[in-house]
Amino acid sequence: MITAMQQVLDNLGDLPSSAGAKDIDLIFLRGIMESPVVRSLAKAHERLEDVKLEAVQDSNVELVSEILGDISGLSGRDDSAAELSQILKEPHFQSLLEAHDIVASKCYDSPPSSSGPEDDAAVMSSPPVQADAIRMIGIRKKAGEPLGVTFRVEKDELVIARILHGGMIDRQGLLHVGDIIKEVNGRHVGSNAAELQELLKESSGSVTLKILPSYRDAPAPAQVYVKPHFDYNPSKDSLIPCKEAGLAFCRGDILQIVNKEDPNWWQACHVVGGATGLVPSQYLEEKRKAFVPKDWDDSGMLCGAMSGKKKKKMMYLMARNAEFDRHELLIYEEVTRMPPFQRKTLVLIGAQGVGRRSLKNRLVVLNPKRFGTTVPFTSRGPRNDERDGHSYRFVTRAEMEADIKTGQYLEHGEYDGNLYGTKIDSIHEVVKTGQTCILDVNPQALKVLRMPEFMPYVVFIAAPELETLRLMHKAAVEAGLTGKLLTDMDLKKTVDESARIQRAYRHFFDLTIVNDNLDQAFEKLLAVVDRLANEPQWVPVSWVY
Repeated sequence: MITAMQQVLDNLGDLPSSAGAKDIDLIFLRGIMESPVVRSLAKAHERLEDVKLEAVQDSNVELVSEILGDISGLSGRDDSAAELSQILKEPHFQSLLEAHDIVASKCYDSPPSSSGPEDDAAVMSSPPVQADAIRMIGIRKKAGEPLGVTFRVEKDELVIARILHGGMIDRQGLLHVGDIIKEVNGRHVGSNAAELQELLKESSGSVTLKILPSYRDAPAPAQVYVKPHFDYNPSKDSLIPCKEAGLAFCRGDILQIVNKEDPNWWQACHVVGGATGLVPSQYLEEKRKAFVPKDWDDSGMLCGAMSGKKKKKMMYLMARNAEFDRHELLIYEEVTRMPPFQRKTLVLIGAQGVGRRSLKNRLVVLNPKRFGTTVPFTSRGPRNDERDGHSYRFVTRAEMEADIKTGQYLEHGEYDGNLYGTKIDSIHEVVKTGQTCILDVNPQALKVLRMPEFMPYVVFIAAPELETLRLMHKAAVEAGLTGKLLTDMDLKKTVDESARIQRAYRHFFDLTIVNDNLDQAFEKLLAVVDRLANEPQWVPVSWVY
């Protein structure tokens, strides 16, 4: 360095006494190079060129943690120990140690120079390698402890394919997707990803990785929460690249999606806690389910669809979505967490005869200030003992047909030559009073109701087993609660219809209650409604944003 500087000074030579702008720059350059400070720095650089710099150790953060643990018992009795503990806990000191460990983990050896014609040809055909391209990464782990990283093979090299969010490697931040693993504890890793996974899994204590970094910045974790509408078990999935890295979940769980870079496999974790794992992406699951046969019921009818045979005419039809897309493929639904609030509507869904109306009436009678319900409209005339606005609201057929055409009814149908229906405005009238509107509707109405306008909590009242339903009906008849005697054929239709509704519409349900005991079913329903007003709730993100 000193020799080079002297050559530059000699080339500058003598400067003219009358200097122009260019000569002024040369004078300035000569002044800098003749500065004693600059010459001292050049001498120090020459001496350091022949010295290999090595850090004493690259795990100072762990060392400080051990020291703090050792002196924790002395801090209250020894002033020096308390002062040392305070210094070691300073955020700036901790950041300095972390920066030191990252720098200390690098390898500053220059790559070997080429020799021979073959090596010269290789150098000419490949770009030059940076002096600090090869890095040495030191980690500490227990045997069997997962690192949270998977690999793929590219050109006979083992490359990091993904880093699981929250895992050991992700927390340390020393490795990135795209880094090439060259050696583990001085041993060449080859090109077998399974062997490398097993080697790292069984390693314990200090583990040194020699890598060729990709210099990619890790993306920030995404704050996306979803509710899956299917069950998933990675041990039974033949497509997942690593079964041990999979995350099992059940329908209705809340998952946080932390990484969506891979189009087929997302990284996710349960919001209630737990490690991060791989789950099939929306795209992959849609492709997979597109090749799975639809569920068929006992009669050979496609789940949720009408068969070719003539069926009993449906009592209710959708005003906005007649026989809507029952084959709609719902995989994940994006949700968000809301503080406790009162739902605008409580929707009870179930087959005819499962007790929906009894549960609705009990809630309204128990707390009329908190719960309300709508009064249906009809085109038939009032009977002698009926008053308008109590059991029904009576309107003309022409008026009702006109309102149906303009979409003012949530559901409507015709029975015995008369129209019946629930008007959407009647729901808003109940909500405006501060009450939760309880709706006892057919499942087709859920497509309209499940919107911010109504913010429903949907409860499916499921029929019990046939024998249990038979005993419940017999007890009701003997107690004089019903005068209608149902046959076994009627009861079986109720059970079958309940199962059909559950298969076709369960992705809309927030809760399922099996009504094998009316009192117990009512207690469960009341407890859930009370919880909604006191605990945070997960709702569709479209309701908020």
